[in-house]
Amino acid sequence: MRHVVLVLPPAVERAGNVWELMDPHAIVVCADYEQATLWADAAPTKFRAHAVTGLARCTALLKEGRVGVLAGSPADLAALVARAALKLESVQTIVLAWPEGFAAELDTLLAEAPEARRVILSWNPSALDAFYERHARRPEIIGNLPLDPDGNPLSAVGSARYVVTSASRRAMAVRDVLDAVRAARPYVWNGGPVAIPEDADVVVAATLPARDEMQALVASRAGQPVVLALAAQVPYLRSIAVLTPLPLSPTAERAQDRNAALRTQIAARLEHGSVDAELAALAPLFEEHDPALVAGALLALSRQPSEAGTAPAEAPQAGWSRLFVSVGRKDRASAKDLVGALIKEAGLQKGQIGKIDVRETFSLVEIASPAVEQAERRLSGVSIRGRRVTARPDRS
Repeated sequence: MRHVVLVLPPAVERAGNVWELMDPHAIVVCADYEQATLWADAAPTKFRAHAVTGLARCTALLKEGRVGVLAGSPADLAALVARAALKLESVQTIVLAWPEGFAAELDTLLAEAPEARRVILSWNPSALDAFYERHARRPEIIGNLPLDPDGNPLSAVGSARYVVTSASRRAMAVRDVLDAVRAARPYVWNGGPVAIPEDADVVVAATLPARDEMQALVASRAGQPVVLALAAQVPYLRSIAVLTPLPLSPTAERAQDRNAALRTQIAARLEHGSVDAELAALAPLFEEHDPALVAGALLALSRQPSEAGTAPAEAPQAGWSRLFVSVGRKDRASAKDLVGALIKEAGLQKGQIGKIDVRETFSLVEIASPAVEQAERRLSGVSIRGRRVTARPDRS
């Protein structure tokens, strides 16, 4: 069969007719794994499409014969060929999804399938002339080339702003744009005929527009439209419009959540601190309950006035003060360890040390009031059970 070039904007949702040119065991070569996922999601069920997002899993599925159409980046597909999981010599159709940005990476891969028909999706076919000579001689070109009658590239239809986002975050990106431009009467275009209301104050294109659609979007009285695009789509956008990036500040005028600070603290602990001991302690609960529910229960317990299962500490008797020490049962610390540190490191007498309450993550120690300042000063920085502790007056 003759190789085919379909002239299309670089968006998977624009390639509906390509499925009619594919057999049930085709390969789709695309820019990255995000694009591969979009292809797998868009495929009709009969094609049993799968995106290469993990090499080990994909290898297993291929060997079990559970994959029909396979979508992946050149590097991922080449890795599957090297593992002998993907046999390109048996493939009849290879779809090359807008290879303008990665044509140079295809030579080795396509050499493994010299007889396979190439179906090339391109927004700028003239940029691929050298590629056609190597891998798809004299293809049939279907669609309108972006050239004027003299063969020169068409000029931009107007100016627009753009935001680079991922496919999975597109809906959130629309809201971020509307917040950033303080839209009161927005028009969000998701494909189809462009019908912008007269009173619209901003136009947001949530789907990649073709040239004629962009022309209709920029003609609005609402000013420059804002186009949401994947990173790989930006070169195409530059070919049809003069672009200006729209900066989105992550904190600019965003509604404040009263729990945002708490989530920030938790995220920082997950990134920079070890929770191995806590996970080991909670492992039996994970077998019986959803880990998310366990985390919610722990947060609820942390908001109670006292630690779970621990009664509030009684007020110290007259003449005594309570010292907070940042070491507890979690650190395998005991009352004996605290007494030893207070005597050896802080220089206290045994009679100056009162009741010791060892909690899960800290301890409360009653110290004779005249000696509490000395205990605080000398105990801070001392190592107890391998942990450098902080001591301060208890504020509970």
